[in-house]
Amino acid sequence: QVQLVESGGGLVQAGGSLTLSCAASGRTWNEYAMAWFRQAPGEKREVVSAINWNGDNTYYSDSVKGRFTISRENAKKTVYLQMNSLKPEDTDVYYCAISVGIIGTPQYAGEYNYWGQGTQVTVSS
Repeated sequence: QVQLVESGGGLVQAGGSLTLSCAASGRTWNEYAMAWFRQAPGEKREVVSAINWNGDNTYYSDSVKGRFTISRENAKKTVYLQMNSLKPEDTDVYYCAISVGIIGTPQYAGEYNYWGQGTQVTVSS
């Protein structure tokens, strides 16, 4: 079984920074993509950023490009999301996810097999 545990969420003022972490435990694979999604109540889960198995290919949504940075440490089975210049519209629950068997940086929730429990990020104006 696979477990993903997110940490690092919280309350921050607009313009501030947060770093999210997500550690995987349990079964592992040689190659798997990881990603961060976010979801507001009543809305669909949307991708924020994704990273391929060795970290040399990344994807960012237009809304976070230039402000957020995704990275991973495979030895620790951990993915990070450095969030700078945060805006109130970044307020959401953030989820990390693992995609097994798809090359590159999958961008749709249906392409991911395992999910964390979510961490709340709140940006005050």
